[in-house]
Amino acid sequence: MPPASPRVTEISWGRVEVEGVEQPFRDVKLFPGGAREWDWTETGTHHRPGVQPTDLEELLDRGATTIVLSSGMLKQLRVPSATREWLERHGVELFVLATDEAVDRYNQLRETVAVGALIHSTC
Repeated sequence: MPPASPRVTEISWGRVEVEGVEQPFRDVKLFPGGAREWDWTETGTHHRPGVQPTDLEELLDRGATTIVLSSGMLKQLRVPSATREWLERHGVELFVLATDEAVDRYNQLRETVAVGALIHSTC
């Protein structure tokens, strides 16, 4: 089994704190064994159409078998059906939730499964 995913210790508008990481994130990619800034410009992500498979490839490459996606504090970030279908084809269980709920679910799942997440801390 891959290493555990790090715990989110604090979430607020524009700020995500992760256990073992000194610097807070605005948006974060979480995966078994680590975390890093989720830089939307790497893949051209926008609120619409939303999260793309290229945003998720790294999480799967690092061993995640379950993915939690936050739709933002105000649920403005979309997850298109093509992305959902891509994860289904890869046998990945998916949860799409508002940010606070996504962090709660992620923190619960990290105790028992190889989970990855994309956490959007604003809109």
